[in-house]
Amino acid sequence: MGFTRYLLAALLALLSALPAASAMADLVVVVNAESGVERLDRDEVINIFLGRYRVFPSGLAALPIDQPANLPLKARFYRKLVNKDLDEINAYWARLVFSGKTSPPRQAASPAEVMAWLAANRGAIGYIERSMVDARLRIVLEFAP
Repeated sequence: MGFTRYLLAALLALLSALPAASAMADLVVVVNAESGVERLDRDEVINIFLGRYRVFPSGLAALPIDQPANLPLKARFYRKLVNKDLDEINAYWARLVFSGKTSPPRQAASPAEVMAWLAANRGAIGYIERSMVDARLRIVLEFAP
C-alpha cells in the first residue's frame, strides 16, 4: 500500500508540473502585422534585442520592447534567447549605456502597454505569450519547448 501511495503522489506531482512546462513553450516573438516582416531567425532577434542593430532585414527600423522587469516572462525570454539571467542582461546594458554605444529596448510598464506599442508602431518587436497574439500581430520566432 505504501508503494501505491508513493506512486500516486509522484504521478500527481508530475501532472501538476505539466501546465508550467507547457506554458514555457508558449513564448513567441511578434511584430506588428503591417511591418512586412514574415520571419526572423534567432540571431536576428538577438541582434535587435541586444542593440547590435535595430533594423529589420527589410530596412524598416526596429523598435524592441521589453516586458516589465518584475514579470517572469522577461527572465524566461532572455534565458531562452541568449541563455542569460536578468542580472547578466542588466550588466550587459549597463556597460553599453555607459560607453554610449546603444540603448536598451523600450521598457514597458505592463503587458498591456507592450501590446499597445506593438499595435501602434509598424516597426515594433516584442515577446508575449502565444495566447495574447491577435490579428494586429505576426509571430516571427517561436521557441522550442
